[in-house]
Amino acid sequence: MTKTMRDIMSAAPVCMAPDDSVFAAALAMRQHATGTVLVLDGGRLRGLVTDRDIALLVLAENRDPRAMVIGDICDGEVATLGPDDDLDEARRLVLEYAVRRIPVLENGAPLGVVSVGDLALEANPAPCPWSAPS
Repeated sequence: MTKTMRDIMSAAPVCMAPDDSVFAAALAMRQHATGTVLVLDGGRLRGLVTDRDIALLVLAENRDPRAMVIGDICDGEVATLGPDDDLDEARRLVLEYAVRRIPVLENGAPLGVVSVGDLALEANPAPCPWSAPS
């Protein structure tokens, strides 16, 4: 059976508004143990912000994360997937757009995020080190 994005995505993505502060996004990432915040404007995906964006575009530039809003640093050109897209389509988008994370949308609403790590695990699943061999 072919796996789809619905099978491997991290569900319930963290979503915030473009006028939320970078600091608030960093706190949300820590609270939800994620490196991605989807930026929604009027319920539609406007872009995404990653922990790397915060490090490179805010902290490394000595900008104030409390004064900056995520709409100013979000990547607006976002490749997206549908929940029923297969692994090959996700791999194609990762290569074509050189991205590490791709939002999964259904009828424009965010359902989850697929990362290159998710795809790597599906390509070469490692045996669970704490389970006994069958």
